[in-house]
Amino acid sequence: MKILRFTASWCAPCKTLAAQLEDLQHDYPVPPIEVIDIDVLPEVAKEYGVRGVPTLVMLDENIEVRRQVGVVNRDKLIEWMRGDIA
Repeated sequence: MKILRFTASWCAPCKTLAAQLEDLQHDYPVPPIEVIDIDVLPEVAKEYGVRGVPTLVMLDENIEVRRQVGVVNRDKLIEWMRGDIA
């Protein structure tokens, strides 16, 4: 499993999500995260159909298993990682 985190330097919610993920890594097993700036790599954002940031895409052997658009609270983020919510 790995997570693609689609972001942009101008995006305030993206900074919030980045901080949440960093904090979460201290006490929850977070899969490896690949950060993709949509302004630097727009073709990758297009490939994954990203229409807004922040967007998280979880991949299992390069197959998308779930997606989260926007910022959610810590509990919802953990539920999303566990697969309790889509």
